[in-house]
Order: sequence, then structure tokens, then C-alpha cells
Amino acid sequence: MTSVVEVTKYERVFLWKLLKEMILIRRVEEKAGQLYGLRKIGGFCHLYIGQEAVAVGSIACLDLKKDYVITAYRDHGHAIACGMHPNPMMAELFGKITGCSRGKGGSMHLFDAEKHMLGGNGIVGAQIPFATGVAYKIKYNKEDGVVLCFFGDGAIHQGAFHESVNLAKIWGLPIIYICENNQYGMGTDFRRVSSVHDFSVMGASYGIPGKQINGMDVLEVYEEVSEFVKLAREERMPSLLEIKTYRYKGHSMSDPAKYRTSEEVSEYKKQDPILILKDTLIEKGIITEHDYQSLDEECKQIALESADFAEESDEPPLETIYEDVLA
Repeated sequence: MTSVVEVTKYERVFLWKLLKEMILIRRVEEKAGQLYGLRKIGGFCHLYIGQEAVAVGSIACLDLKKDYVITAYRDHGHAIACGMHPNPMMAELFGKITGCSRGKGGSMHLFDAEKHMLGGNGIVGAQIPFATGVAYKIKYNKEDGVVLCFFGDGAIHQGAFHESVNLAKIWGLPIIYICENNQYGMGTDFRRVSSVHDFSVMGASYGIPGKQINGMDVLEVYEEVSEFVKLAREERMPSLLEIKTYRYKGHSMSDPAKYRTSEEVSEYKKQDPILILKDTLIEKGIITEHDYQSLDEECKQIALESADFAEESDEPPLETIYEDVLA
């Protein structure tokens, strides 16, 4: 399978960037999963394997000097797509002082204010009103930024989502609400718990545009999200996107995912976003198989080095337990 988007209109360096980010996320996540199994990582750990095209394609539309990204607890991919190096990310998973949140946040609370990556939020849907507040800050200060707010199909039924979207339209806030529909809220097929199966229609309830997008094609994600970023930036019009994707692993590392068949997973693996872009670029003569293999080896090495960095980093000193506490 190849992308439906005409790739030749893009510079090779841009296409290479998209491919590298997706491969890097995949290899770092695989390493994190391995280290979790070895009990190097504690607490919760939600892997992004299979969903790489959503974060990479969406965040590529932004200027992170003025735009912001806020997401839920499945946040590793978004952090890397925002430019976070895997070393402080992996150190955070290990709970080390060199982690991006000084070892206090763990997997669900990756954070980098300088890169405008405002978390990783552990409570389902909690980031949605927070992101709406950031969009209000942009409008209030007459800034030129936009906010991408990511959440899962389970969070779209939270009351905070509906309250936030309503206020965003009333106030004209520059925010794009992105529902990453990976088909399952923990272990429940989203069709069992939702009265509508196309979440994008919910935008009509609040007078904002809505659209459903194929989240397994990074170029389609980039093209579609770009249009809504432009709408938010130029017209202060919020929007709701449902980006259909699929996670290849369980909800978290403790989930054996027995609620779905191996045949279903195998079918979705034929739509692997990394292979779709790879095959497209090879077909168009933009890269070779050797180029891809070299890039993959480079990303595997970065993942390995991030594990070594985390392993060798220090535990937080005891006195830091009293630091970074608001009240």
C-alpha cells in the first residue's frame, strides 16, 4: 500500500524528516517496551506503536516557536515529534533526574516548555480544558499561535470535551481538537459505547468544522491538518478532527489485548504508516531500500543509546521530593 498523496510536490528533506521521526518513535517505543519487561521502567507505560503518523503528520504543520501541543498519557510519540531527544524521554521513564520532568512525571507526563510540548496528562480528558485555556491565552495576548489538543476516543465522551469545544467556538479560539481514534478505549471497541461512529460530526453541534482523516497515511494527515491549522491561525476558528488510527500493542504494557483477534491486528499491520511512506518514497525513486535500512539502523542506535543514558543517569536526590511542588 502506498500514500494517496502526490509526494513529488514535497522536498526530499521534508519527506525524510517525516520518515525518520516515525521510525525513531517506533524504535524508541520498542526499546521502552523491552525495558519495561525487564522492570527497568515502573508505573504505567502506554506505547504509541502504530499511531506514529498522527503525531508526526500533525505536528509537522506547526511552528513550535509560537504553537503548542498538549496530549494525553500516550505521549511518547508527540514528545519526539515536538523535538524532544530520546535521552531525557527515556530517563523520565526510568524516573531519573535527567528526565524531562526530573523523574517525577514518568511515562504519562513528558513535558518540555521550551519546545511548547505541554504534556502528557494522566487523567482521561483533563488536557482538553487545559489546551482550551492555552488557546485563550494566545487570543488574549494577541499572539499568532495555534494549539493542537490530542485525546483518545475514550475521552471524547467526557463532559470537559463538550464544555471546551463550546467555549472555543464562543470565544473564537485558535485550537484544533484531534481525536486519535485507535478503535479501543482501553479494551472496549469504541462502537459499543458511542451513539455515533463518526466523531467528526460532533463539531456540528457547536458550529465548528469537523472531518474524519486516515491516520495511517502521514502525508494525508499533514495535508488535512495543515488546512485546519491555517483556519485556526487566520480566522480563529476551532475545529474537530477524528484521525482514524490503530495501536498494535495493548492499551498499556499490562494489557494482553485479548479482546481483539490476531487477524484484526494483522490486517491493520498491512496499513503500517511507516511502510506506507517507505513504499511510496521507494516507488517514486526518492529513496532506496538501502537508504531506509540505514535510517532504521540509525534510529535503533539512538534508541539503544537512550537506554544507556537512562541506565547511567542518577536517581533524583532525596531533597528534590520537596521541589517543583505548587502548594
